[in-house]
Amino acid sequence: MTGKREWENATAGAIAGFATVAVMHPLDVVRTRFQVNDGRIANLPTYKNTPQALFTIARSEGLRGLYAGFSPAVLGSSVSWGLFFFFYSRAKKRYSHDTEEKLSPRFHLAAAAEAGALVSFCTNPVWLIKTRLQLQNPLHQTRQYAGVYDAFRTILKEEGWTAFYRGIWPSLFLQVSHGSIQFAAYEELRTLIVDFKSERTKSKGAEVLNSLDYTILGASSKVAAILFTYPFQVIRSRLQQRPNTDGVPRYADSFHVVKETARFEGLRGFYKGITANLLKNVPASAVTFVVYENVLKSTSWMQD
Repeated sequence: MTGKREWENATAGAIAGFATVAVMHPLDVVRTRFQVNDGRIANLPTYKNTPQALFTIARSEGLRGLYAGFSPAVLGSSVSWGLFFFFYSRAKKRYSHDTEEKLSPRFHLAAAAEAGALVSFCTNPVWLIKTRLQLQNPLHQTRQYAGVYDAFRTILKEEGWTAFYRGIWPSLFLQVSHGSIQFAAYEELRTLIVDFKSERTKSKGAEVLNSLDYTILGASSKVAAILFTYPFQVIRSRLQQRPNTDGVPRYADSFHVVKETARFEGLRGFYKGITANLLKNVPASAVTFVVYENVLKSTSWMQD
């Protein structure tokens, strides 16, 4: 029964992840292009702000530009959310010794960190391909990838399998810290709201929560996580760019990205694209948790 419940968590997370990506992907493209544009690259368009970027991409590249990298984004998001909820629920059960006792914040953090690390290793190649596809534009000087398979084959041929794990260290820090902060905040806020509403309604348990509550929980926990961890996203995106025409990567490693970004752009450079990121991920997180919790409730009712 426990195993079945874990797979329900994974399924709910995967469905939620797909719904999220389908709606918010154009903002993801804009965010990625802002993140890597350090003002010193000739083959990247320059945008003034998020609305202007969306309009420019739509006008010059059409729907294909707005949805560049959509396939790996759907795959990566669905797999990531599914695996995260699966590993997270398993970790929580292990820390609670398979009992119903409430976990302390440190155990929520540990469970989320563990899940985030495992997800990073599983999905980094997918995110690298997604980043490469999103950065393709009319100014590119190298042959563009024709699609996901062509990108995979070309990267493997020209750069070797290790290229698929470029950006893995900031990705690990990002997944572990971001997931830990978001889920710890979500769980603690969820407990507070459940306790508060339970006292008012004389009911017990999570059934007192509705979709609006889950929307607020998902959005607020996401904002907290983004503000603390966004620089890791910028570092990862810059590392995952396609190498120059001579085959040499623009940045050697994470330290090189930090040094160059701090030198030429200052603190602001580490938060490029954060507006698009907030617009994409705060509503997306709200939608994800609403879908996840409601799918989970539906599977529970079906079992009953």
